[in-house]
Amino acid sequence: MVNNKRGNIGWKIVMSIVFLGILVMLSFRLYEWWLERKAHFVRYEAFGIEVPTHYSVHGIDVSKYQEVIDWESVKAMNVEDIRLQFAFIKATEGNVNEDRCFKKNWARAKEAGMVRGAYHFFLATKSGKTQAENFIATVELQPGDMPPVLDVEQSYGVKADKLRQRVKEWLETVENYYGVKPILYTNVDFYKQILRDEFDNYPLWVAHYLQKEKPRIYRDWHFWQYSEQGRVNGILYKVDFNVFNGDSTDFKNILIN
Repeated sequence: MVNNKRGNIGWKIVMSIVFLGILVMLSFRLYEWWLERKAHFVRYEAFGIEVPTHYSVHGIDVSKYQEVIDWESVKAMNVEDIRLQFAFIKATEGNVNEDRCFKKNWARAKEAGMVRGAYHFFLATKSGKTQAENFIATVELQPGDMPPVLDVEQSYGVKADKLRQRVKEWLETVENYYGVKPILYTNVDFYKQILRDEFDNYPLWVAHYLQKEKPRIYRDWHFWQYSEQGRVNGILYKVDFNVFNGDSTDFKNILIN
């Protein structure tokens, strides 16, 4: 009789744990659904920033910090004939981390008709090759996507020569796997002081917020992140804005085929 009671108690505990787990999952899905609906109804009269209009190809970059995104609303936004055509999406960071919103953003951006690109946030304290393998295991690139991107903007106390060596490991590993030269993202000062001339043969996506016409950098560039304060329909929080340095034909030529 005692054993039966213990068995009943144990069974009730198991059922309670299962029920609690289901409740947590349903609560999470309900919260996610609420965020999606909230994002869907976010509307801005304009982008909230000064946009350089002499560029014809405009885009944004996002990560988990933008939370749930209604990509259909992003794609449909039109401010004085300026539409957002591409999105860089954070995929991975360091050796093992994957952005928690990557898979959803990656799939839904494509469904909405956005040209998409995936980027890796580089940790200078970690192996470049291991970080590249994390990106490769996470990101499947398809024709029409932008080349893979390495985001390098902090040294974390690592000496410049060691940092450059690890950056090269990442770039070479990723290029060998995908068969396309990656894009390098950084800011003007970091490129000049740390990366220097060793990466001038890589396409550059440069961050610089202090000039209206173009970034203040001595070499050629493909993308310019000119603001981190933009507003977009379907996104609850502020977002980074970018332009491509070329026309629509030039843009198509850099995409994976």
